[in-house]
Amino acid sequence: MPCEAKPRFVVLYGSQKGQAQSIAEGVAEEAEGHGLVADLACLNQDDKYNLEKETAPVVFIVSTTGEGEPPDNAHHFVKRIRKKTLSADHYKHLSYALLALGDTNYADFCNCGKTIERRLQELGAKQFYASGYADDGTGLEVVIDPWLEGLWDAIKEAVSKMASDRTPHLKENAEDSAKEAPHSSAPDVQLNLLSITDHQQNCQSVKADSKSASAAASPSPSTASDARPAPPAGGPVFSSQSGGAANVSTSASETQGEVDAGVPRDALVASLTSSVPPLSESSLNVPALPSPFLDVSLHEVDTLEQIDGPPNKQALREVPISKAVQLTTGDSVKTALLLELDISSDPTVAYEPGDSFDAFCPNRPAEVDDLLRRLGLLKQKHHHVKVSLRKDTNKKGAQVPSYIPQDVSLQFLLTWCLEIRSVPKKAFLRALVEHTGDQGHRRRMQELCSKQGAADYNLYVRGPGLGLLELLTAFPSCSPPLSLLLEHLPKLQPRPYSAASSCLRHPGKLHFVFNVVEFPACSGRPAGSRGLCTGWLFDLINPGLVFPGKSESSVSPTPPKIHIRLRPNCTFRPPSDPSLPFIMVGPGTGVAPFIGFLQQREEEKRQKNPEAVFGETWLFFGCRHRDGDYLFREELEGFVSSGTLSHLKVCFSRDEGKDKESAQPRYVQHNLLLNSRHVADILLRQNGYIYVCGDAKNMAKDVNETLVEIIKAELQVDVLEAMKRLAGLREEKRYLQDIWG
Repeated sequence: MPCEAKPRFVVLYGSQKGQAQSIAEGVAEEAEGHGLVADLACLNQDDKYNLEKETAPVVFIVSTTGEGEPPDNAHHFVKRIRKKTLSADHYKHLSYALLALGDTNYADFCNCGKTIERRLQELGAKQFYASGYADDGTGLEVVIDPWLEGLWDAIKEAVSKMASDRTPHLKENAEDSAKEAPHSSAPDVQLNLLSITDHQQNCQSVKADSKSASAAASPSPSTASDARPAPPAGGPVFSSQSGGAANVSTSASETQGEVDAGVPRDALVASLTSSVPPLSESSLNVPALPSPFLDVSLHEVDTLEQIDGPPNKQALREVPISKAVQLTTGDSVKTALLLELDISSDPTVAYEPGDSFDAFCPNRPAEVDDLLRRLGLLKQKHHHVKVSLRKDTNKKGAQVPSYIPQDVSLQFLLTWCLEIRSVPKKAFLRALVEHTGDQGHRRRMQELCSKQGAADYNLYVRGPGLGLLELLTAFPSCSPPLSLLLEHLPKLQPRPYSAASSCLRHPGKLHFVFNVVEFPACSGRPAGSRGLCTGWLFDLINPGLVFPGKSESSVSPTPPKIHIRLRPNCTFRPPSDPSLPFIMVGPGTGVAPFIGFLQQREEEKRQKNPEAVFGETWLFFGCRHRDGDYLFREELEGFVSSGTLSHLKVCFSRDEGKDKESAQPRYVQHNLLLNSRHVADILLRQNGYIYVCGDAKNMAKDVNETLVEIIKAELQVDVLEAMKRLAGLREEKRYLQDIWG
């Protein structure tokens, strides 16, 4: 008798930085262990799938980028399904599940996934498994782990239903199962509501463990410059009892060795490299071992390569830093710097207020050498790297990453192409276990990538933002091959900065502002360190840095140059109608784009149309100390004097007023409340705009909640209606944000 073909399903992904792609590839790889066959494709690979004729279940795994935009490789698909000419039953034959990746620190959480799901349903598609919305702000695995675990039974059930043409009997059973299935307590994810399986109970318990792990994690320091392109953290975990996951049951006595000898159990203290009961005595569910897929070889060359810029520098602009000014004073505040770029030699570099640009920075030479030394490859740093696919790989959709160029030196590859500081995902940790000699180290790394060790992973790896080199230093018996690094390290991303100037005020110049990021010492990082890009910029300009009170001058006779790429922003701009009022909320370095707004408006009034009617402008600014980090104080007060800025509302969070009875506002949201009548009038009656720039994790959320309260009080409506009105402002592009995590 011929063998019966395995049931088939389709996996489609849209990914900006590789996170969603990695998860999709993991699903495709794990399918065989569940008796299934997966067809894997990127959403932009139209030739590899056809949803119009698809008869198998389809799993979408998509991320969101920018201001709620689809990833670059999903843009075309989203545009295609949004065509208004498509009928309401266009996808009535389609059965789908969807996993969306996002970050609740940003306004349009999982917007790409939600857009795809909404449109599929409008076109008649049916959902066979409830959608998951994974939050990078708290840890993607909190949702990904249980969602993936319940996926397999849902796919099998969907295949069965589709094969039997969804008979009424099966449909009725599915509806009964949906009623019995327990609902998830998380607002943005529901687990499998269509079937009750043995996996479902595991999903719920894992989710609870993950939530407690997330709550236990300590926040990592971040500011605009180094955190906005934040390296992905807490990546996907593909583990289930029947799907290739390893069950590890090594006891503490076998792994801790002499460390625990004679030490009372209640005196044990966990750290990056050691655990305590009950984790140290638990059986573990660890991710399936990722399939290796790259062959890497090194070749000696006659001439040394110049390490003088990113691999795509021909498509970038190399511009000199013509001025650098420190805007802050004192030890109690962050170091904020203003840099001026000279763009006068390239007329194609033009920007408008609200635009930003990418700065391309290298990894620190000392860290590159330390990593090479740790890998035993320091003497081969100038050898050229050849990368190809392994002929024996069984990885679905395996390909050499596009950001790994051929015929470049190992030093260049680690300097300009790979994010060597990125926090290793759990799949990476799982792969590192196989190259770790010491049994105690192996056990601890297994714990850190396991479901049971989620709290420790968040606390000791994800929270402090430890990179690969720091982990290899902590676990000296781990010696991974170069190919493993190339398979798991993500692309070195440029860092975005907002323009803090107007071309009308500063022709041929581009200003930007940033805080120098400081990462404190912690377990796994004995000495503190600076942010990658902000530390690099600080080192570039430090000899010629101008301090407050000192006359401004150029950085040096031969100013350093950096590579940049402009990022036009078509929405975060002042109103096209100058008569409309607008509100700006920008504490700290978040004030940067508003300096450009106000410079532009002042020059337009002076140069172009002095008689024009200009709407009212409000700026809500906040900092720690009036005398320490009141950025652009003289310029802001000058805008008020000239009438360019109608109202300047400033607060200082760390200045305890001498008169404590005065109860001065501490944060920008407090000042918004104090001026709620004016804010409501501008937004609800004058057709005005509000712009928010700065920290997403705290400030932007607080401002959003405050705006809801203002609308609620002003219109005398409930919270839900106030939220709808605020969402309406967002849809009308009158509530705009430029925020970072």
